[in-house]
Amino acid sequence: MTVAELLQQIDRIRLPAEPKPVEATCRDVIIRRFGVEKVDAITVLEDQPRPGWTLAVHDHRLDIPPRIRSQLPQAGPWGFVHANPSGTVELIASSESLLYAYLLYFIDDLASKPVSVFSQGLVLRPAFHWHRPLFDNFLTQTWRMARQVHPESHIRAMARAGYTHVEVNALAQTAPLEPGVPGEFYAPFYTYGAALDQFIASDLNRGVYPADYLAANLSRLKANAQIAKKYGLKPGLLCFEPRSVPESFFARYPTLRGARVDHPFRSRKPRYSLALAHPLVQEHYRQLIRRLLEAVPELCYLSLWSNDSGAGFEFTASLYVGRNGGPYLIREWHTHEQIAEAAGKNVVSFMQLLQQAAAEINPEFRVSLRLEPFQEEHDVIISHLQPKLDIEAPSLLVRGYELPYSHPHYDDVRGVAGSVFHVRLEPEEQTHLKRFTDRGIHAHLIYSQGNAFNFEPLIGIPFPWLILEKLRAMRNAGFTHVANLGGTAPSSLAPYPINQEVFRAFQLDPDGDLDGVLQHRAGDWAPDAPEAALQLWRFTDNAVRWIPILPLYSHFGFVWLRTWVRPIVPDLQAIPEADRRYYEDFMVSPANNTNLADLSRDVLFQLFTPGDGRKFVERTDTQAMPRIQTAIEFSERLLHQTSLTDQSRSFFRDQRDRLVALSCWLGTQRATAAWTAGVYGYLEARTRKEQKFWRGYLDDMMEKEIHNTQRLLELWRTSETPFMAVSAEGETPFLYGENFGELLERKIELMQNYRNVAPRIDRDIIWRL
Repeated sequence: MTVAELLQQIDRIRLPAEPKPVEATCRDVIIRRFGVEKVDAITVLEDQPRPGWTLAVHDHRLDIPPRIRSQLPQAGPWGFVHANPSGTVELIASSESLLYAYLLYFIDDLASKPVSVFSQGLVLRPAFHWHRPLFDNFLTQTWRMARQVHPESHIRAMARAGYTHVEVNALAQTAPLEPGVPGEFYAPFYTYGAALDQFIASDLNRGVYPADYLAANLSRLKANAQIAKKYGLKPGLLCFEPRSVPESFFARYPTLRGARVDHPFRSRKPRYSLALAHPLVQEHYRQLIRRLLEAVPELCYLSLWSNDSGAGFEFTASLYVGRNGGPYLIREWHTHEQIAEAAGKNVVSFMQLLQQAAAEINPEFRVSLRLEPFQEEHDVIISHLQPKLDIEAPSLLVRGYELPYSHPHYDDVRGVAGSVFHVRLEPEEQTHLKRFTDRGIHAHLIYSQGNAFNFEPLIGIPFPWLILEKLRAMRNAGFTHVANLGGTAPSSLAPYPINQEVFRAFQLDPDGDLDGVLQHRAGDWAPDAPEAALQLWRFTDNAVRWIPILPLYSHFGFVWLRTWVRPIVPDLQAIPEADRRYYEDFMVSPANNTNLADLSRDVLFQLFTPGDGRKFVERTDTQAMPRIQTAIEFSERLLHQTSLTDQSRSFFRDQRDRLVALSCWLGTQRATAAWTAGVYGYLEARTRKEQKFWRGYLDDMMEKEIHNTQRLLELWRTSETPFMAVSAEGETPFLYGENFGELLERKIELMQNYRNVAPRIDRDIIWRL
């Protein structure tokens, strides 16, 4: 007898008398799937189980009988499944977050197994104790207004995959309620990592934000938390803190002004956070976190990001304007080391204040800090951390923003830690990890399944073996707490999420047959061509490994700087301002940004050199693009086969369209790199021959990019595949809108009209008023 055959015979469910929300959810799944009608309440787990389903989270409400207890691990999370041919199934999980995941794993993935496999009981151990999305693009961050996104189905998919926690604080509006001034780009940065004061007010700041604005944001947070609770996930927060407060607040309390935290090139007025050492400010934050937990007591963690996007700690070295702050933390004439000591202790004191205040309602509440911004204060912060004050980083070897690890194929490309290209971990990671765990501190390792900070705005690029390598490396290094940067793509946008399926299989049964999972999914999605589906994923996985990195453009900067829709011509400013307005108005950019005239720069940063640009073009042309094209051509040949079923044809068309989008995405980055190499080469040429070479180089770039954009436009017009994130509520600086095709048409027209202008860079653009 198989599990599937057994489940058709069971007509009764037993679960605790006052079921937890996730126990009730699992009950409803069984009723819906198998038509079970009888539901009984239990207070004990019997020594001799009776026929029927038994579902429970082990939280000491029910005693575990010796026959089960003897098989359970001494520590760590687990799921337990027992079944026998007489019609008995027991499913017990050590935590709410695993019950739903293991229920679906049993009735779907293990259904073909003989019941005898479970007759003595089977213990399942998840790979990671704590797995959460970090900066969940589609639920809480910059893509939360994307079309075809439904919070419940998104959270349900995460629960099925074995996630344990989920961030829930999102603004209800598309734009934050932050005052700006003409000519600056700063207020939109407050749309993500929403701070505590966007949901609740303290006695000190009451009235700074309208009550209805706070109520709407809190309502959305509550709704996300309730959905998470329904599926057993533990909700938490990702906040940029301490965030700046409006000037209207400082008009009332001028002595509470803390650090200037804005980027002075992007902003047109200073932004200040609060002076954290002041008792009134400390009480303000105590009230914010306590009142938030009073409203949503199931909140169990807070992830702090800082020193960016309008947030920052006083006197830390990485503040954009340098060390600064209020008058309460340090005095004059302190040495650099003394200032770093005071600033580092202030960071930990803030974490402790929030943790202790939240623990009054939820004693298990934890606060974690993203480490990269604190190079100078790193050692001070680490030395003063205490239990329930945690850290998160893409590597425990980080010291500041200079990230370790090289691209797997390009040794000169450094700083890939946390990206999809970061697949190995040095032995030293384990040494650092042990130092934290010995002190009761959780070290959350940040990694990526590709949904954000890698291929934006693309969705659903498959590279399952690349993901699997990283998962194994993290587990082998001993990491039990990990965070997927950007979260996952909703199934409504990525209906064949093989990356997530690999994660799910590894998380729920890391020692299981993972090759079998790939084969099984290939058979589900392409039933008459499963081997072809596997081969296509191999081609794509290999291609992704060879994609080079163009700083900023290879991740969120690609959308922020409007790279796909702006015309790339030898003199960007030769196009009249009125004709550039369609993309400049939505750029994450002030009006005098160097990027408007020079694609190799952004504000005062040089992103890459002309030599880097030439190298990127060469690597794209000889390594990455041919591999992507191989995968595209393979999928095209499959689609020309008349014998394919509709189901298989839909799968291969979906994968083909995502690969075409990937090639267009990389093609525009190639044009960006070639522009830098060509324009600088032309301007620095010493002979007419050199000028002629670089002019030809630029002409070739523009011809290729016009063709590339026409190809993308055709994909946009004809494809039914949601290959990219698109706003449902109009274009934003972080999302293209429904008018994407019109913008591509405008780009093509302008490139054709201005392709013959002489190369030029307006080096005085920063002085523009």
